[in-house]
Amino acid sequence: MKRNVSLEEISDGRLYDKNDMVRAGCGDCKGCSACCHGMGETIILDPYDLWRLTVNLGVTANGLLQEKLELHVVDGMILPNLRMNPTTSACGFLDKEGRCSIHAYRPGICRLFPLGRYYEDSAEAASGIREAGYFRYFLQVHECPMPNKTKVKVGKWVDTPQLEQYEAYIRKWHSFLETVEKMLPQMPEEQVKNVNLFVLKLFFLKPYEAGDFYSQFQERMTMARDVLEL
Repeated sequence: MKRNVSLEEISDGRLYDKNDMVRAGCGDCKGCSACCHGMGETIILDPYDLWRLTVNLGVTANGLLQEKLELHVVDGMILPNLRMNPTTSACGFLDKEGRCSIHAYRPGICRLFPLGRYYEDSAEAASGIREAGYFRYFLQVHECPMPNKTKVKVGKWVDTPQLEQYEAYIRKWHSFLETVEKMLPQMPEEQVKNVNLFVLKLFFLKPYEAGDFYSQFQERMTMARDVLEL
């Protein structure tokens, strides 16, 4: 989801790499779940998030869409997001004690918070200065209410296995979405619908196996680029 704000408005003005230290440590939240309330449609999932949820919960994507997830249009694309409780505005995965019941395999946006990703200008990728989808991390300074945060290494905070491979995957996925989003305004309405359904089914609704996610993703990405002629 693109945000129409300047980095200066929402961050400490710095950009971080995975080996940098950032003041984001919050002592395991100490019972606070403020960031799990009132998030609306903003906790958008990528294919890796969906794979982790389906494999660890033993449920299909369609099963999750019955209660825990929903679909919305994000920058022209139909993508899944975590569903908030309509009464309490709390994430549907919070337990009775207000703790995350899927913490070990929570989505990437949840793992990042209060960090975000800042993607470099696509012109730099086109000129060869940066690879497509290149990003660094930034600290959102107005989001988490927990005081006296401690410094922690960004890579440890993101808490994702095979972090370099994961970051490479995120770059590919972001670049793919950006490319498709730029194509959509040039298409007739029916074609836009068909492209969205194709991407949704291929990357989210088609079941993943419990083995290596990245090889499965690459196979689907190759197919998508062939079909969409990217």
